[in-house]
Amino acid sequence: MTDQYPNYPPPGGPPPQQPYYGGMPNYGPPPDNNLVWAILCTVLCCLPLGIVAIVKSSQVQTLWAQGFQAEAQKAADDAKKWSMWGAIATGVLFLLYIIFIVVMVIIGASAGSFTP
Repeated sequence: MTDQYPNYPPPGGPPPQQPYYGGMPNYGPPPDNNLVWAILCTVLCCLPLGIVAIVKSSQVQTLWAQGFQAEAQKAADDAKKWSMWGAIATGVLFLLYIIFIVVMVIIGASAGSFTP
């Protein structure tokens, strides 16, 4: 009788198997990708450094979903670093611009009051 129907399961049901939960193991929430700071740096500060920060921040979620937690954390840290350097560079350039304007005003005022 078993030879006649070989594809039927054995009596008592199928053998027990490991439960399948699907997907990747849960490692918790991904690190903050600092995308807001990267966009603000691009728009308000330094365009080239901000673009690098946006690229790095966009890699965080992909790396985390693939299971590369260390690389995702490094990409998040790099995005923060590039955003910070862009803001610092803009602050330094703005400060230098203010100093330049002040020096030009002083030179202009002293040249205008000079009488031989």
